[in-house]
Amino acid sequence: MRTIAEINDKINRKSVVVWTVEELKARVAEAGVTQAAKEVDVVTTGTFEPMESSGAIINLGHTDPPIKIRQCWIDGVPAYSGFGAVDLYLGATQVGESAEGEEMRERGGGAVIADLIAGKRVNLRAIGQVTDCYPRASFETTITRDTINQFYLFNPRNLYQNFIVGVNGGDRPLFTYLGPLQPRLGNAVYSSPGAISPLLNDPDLQLVGIGSRIFLGGGIGYVAWEGTQHFPLQKRLPNRTPIGPAATLALIGDAKQMNPRWVRGCYFKSYGPSLMLGVGIALPMLNEAVVAHCAVQDRELVAPIVDFSIPRRVRPTFGLVSYAQLKSGRITIEGKPVRVAPLASVYLSRQVALELKQWIEAGEFQLAEPVAPLPSDRTLLPQDVWGGSQLAID
Repeated sequence: MRTIAEINDKINRKSVVVWTVEELKARVAEAGVTQAAKEVDVVTTGTFEPMESSGAIINLGHTDPPIKIRQCWIDGVPAYSGFGAVDLYLGATQVGESAEGEEMRERGGGAVIADLIAGKRVNLRAIGQVTDCYPRASFETTITRDTINQFYLFNPRNLYQNFIVGVNGGDRPLFTYLGPLQPRLGNAVYSSPGAISPLLNDPDLQLVGIGSRIFLGGGIGYVAWEGTQHFPLQKRLPNRTPIGPAATLALIGDAKQMNPRWVRGCYFKSYGPSLMLGVGIALPMLNEAVVAHCAVQDRELVAPIVDFSIPRRVRPTFGLVSYAQLKSGRITIEGKPVRVAPLASVYLSRQVALELKQWIEAGEFQLAEPVAPLPSDRTLLPQDVWGGSQLAID
């Protein structure tokens, strides 16, 4: 029906028809897939949720005399410095340190990244390895996003295609990456915003690939690679959506263009810091099949209920639950009603999709043809497959 080149031409002429994914779902329910496919060119999706496998690449620019940084703290948070002389990587979940070297878990890399994106000044302290070409031993200054050479997000694992629901069947509170889980099934927490989440509307990754242009943190970003723990072989329903964590994406984008509304540091009590991130993907409506995938409803999507009280990599589950049930605020587990809360902000996820729609309608965002597909055959390799003693090398 359409090509991406034809859609981009309509974007240039400002004649493109763009709907948010919720508008598409409503139109399909009213008029059917065939009619909706005739009317729409692009559908926008979005999410705003914690994405802890995120971080920032920072190049400071050289000092005079030059320094080869080997230890560095940005606003008290250690940054990795084991590559170029003034290249750094600041991880979203890296915890801060006090002057005495004690961990300050309430503030971490995600908060520092968010502060830099917001234009705030932060302190930097560095210790160098003295060499003939890098004679400086230490360096301390304040930096902003405008006083450093490069500042871009490079996130190894974002945008999970579905995730889990966390519960606690034990007898004490648990503090997890989903937040606090109360004992004896006192609450349940889920992460994905469900039917508006980007990759649940492209279940077989027919539209999204390496090189796809996206909304990342309020700026323009790109799909750089498959994400870590990419698992497209997850079991799937007949509608092709996965029943648990599946595909993931590695994302990259210029943090100097980003908006602090869409990048926020956060902290999970007794677990650690992370980063709340807004990500949106515009899906080209190339044919009726992709429109049908985007019409999926929350009642047609499921996630596994996982018991975090079992301290193992593979935990028992209480079965599957639909996102319609999750969004009702209460589910039933073994006959017991359990209150439910989302980690993702459904409201802000909708706002991501709406802002991306407005960019496209204004001619400020074009779609990009992927340069390569994302792999469809990745498996997960746990460490115990290999056995610890077998890897020893004499």
